[in-house]
Amino acid sequence: MSLNGAQVRCILTRAGAQFITPLTLSSLSGEKVYSELFSHTDKNYMDHIRLSREADLIVVAPASADILARMASGIADDLATTTLLASNKPILVVPAMNTLMWNNPATQRNINLLKNDSIHFVDPEEGNLACGEIGSGRMANIQEIVLKINSVLYKEKPLNGFKGLITSGPTQEPLDPVRFISNHSSGKQGHALALAAAALGADVTLVSGPTSLINPQGIETINIKTAEEMLNACIHSLPVDFAICCAAVSDWRPIKIQDQKIKKQSSKILDKSKTTIEITENPDILKSLAQLSPDKRPKLLVGFAAETENILEHAGQKLIDKGCDWIIANNVSLDSDTFGNDNNQVTFIELNSSGELEHEEWPKSSKNVVAQLLLKKISQTLVI
Repeated sequence: MSLNGAQVRCILTRAGAQFITPLTLSSLSGEKVYSELFSHTDKNYMDHIRLSREADLIVVAPASADILARMASGIADDLATTTLLASNKPILVVPAMNTLMWNNPATQRNINLLKNDSIHFVDPEEGNLACGEIGSGRMANIQEIVLKINSVLYKEKPLNGFKGLITSGPTQEPLDPVRFISNHSSGKQGHALALAAAALGADVTLVSGPTSLINPQGIETINIKTAEEMLNACIHSLPVDFAICCAAVSDWRPIKIQDQKIKKQSSKILDKSKTTIEITENPDILKSLAQLSPDKRPKLLVGFAAETENILEHAGQKLIDKGCDWIIANNVSLDSDTFGNDNNQVTFIELNSSGELEHEEWPKSSKNVVAQLLLKKISQTLVI
């Protein structure tokens, strides 16, 4: 299976086979699926040695409390645990289990033993569990796992010593205690950028509007709601070496927020014949950062331009009007499937030395790949 160019081989445990079949994994990976330590049909009786040596990284996902206990004790009673014990390569564990099992002192003791043995972890999230309960123990989202894999595999950290600021998600501008103005942004691209920057060694501050995403592990995250709160959080996070304004900030907010829920029968701010609400313009966060004094302005300032038509024209004008260094234009029209989904197609735009707009079309890719491409370009620009 191609994972950003990687070849993936799967070892399926007996417990895992209760949830997924070897045929499914083989179809997804395009590779043979291994399961038995001693196979009468396989001529190679040393698969555990070969698999452990040929891999650059071994990922245990989802990792049950049982396999954590066996790994911590050095037990090798099946192909998976034997391969792990015979490995001289990095190992990444992605636990998933019931909350009480996760919090059990025995499980936490095993985790500490494994971490002391230099085993890498992506801790589980809080949320709905397979057993029907709610709590810690749900496997981390795929985006975070993939970026952790990249972080472990790629030892070079070109952004070590650099500080970054990234905005993500939508903002919410309240009308009254129950209603607000917002948009469809999921925050997936902004969060992917934060994780990609951290994977390259940057000290990242993520300022995020309300999303359903979990705050990324190991990244300082400031959760806000309104555009004014986002701007204040950004200003307080300065100075930084680079900033990426990826959030979908509401352009307007109501002039007055009502203390009580607005009633249709006795609305004081709605003209029933026109159904209008008085609004005022929100601060432009990207432009505000660009206009700061040189000692406070980010050395490299990148904006995102969500457009539905005339993408290059409108995004290029934003680059000039807002005074940032680069603009990443993306199509968010109804047929683009950008908002809320895992893929994105963007165009990189900058001014050349002659002051003319230049652009570079990037192929439609996952938001993880877009994040990696952009952070690679940032690291190449900042690291001299």
